[in-house]
Amino acid sequence: MQFLVFGYDGKDYRAMERRMAKREAHLAGVARMKAEGKALYGIAMLDDEEKMVGSVMVMDFPSRAELDEWLKVEPYVVGKVWERVEVFKAKVPPIFLP
Repeated sequence: MQFLVFGYDGKDYRAMERRMAKREAHLAGVARMKAEGKALYGIAMLDDEEKMVGSVMVMDFPSRAELDEWLKVEPYVVGKVWERVEVFKAKVPPIFLP
């Protein structure tokens, strides 16, 4: 089952500091999940000054429960980078799949 995950960064003055502190761990986890077929796509959301303010990820997990288990250990969640997360069921058309 595919999911669209929106992670919205905090807006306080230390938000970017937290993001950068957890970025390598986040990217390493995404690379592992991509190799496992769980992470399909990911992008950083940017503001008008092109500063990172959040993330959008397209994930593929057998169930919502398994996606929620991943969110419990995702470095951007654990490190309080994402202050709010929205998850939607999604379907990526075959033409866009790797």
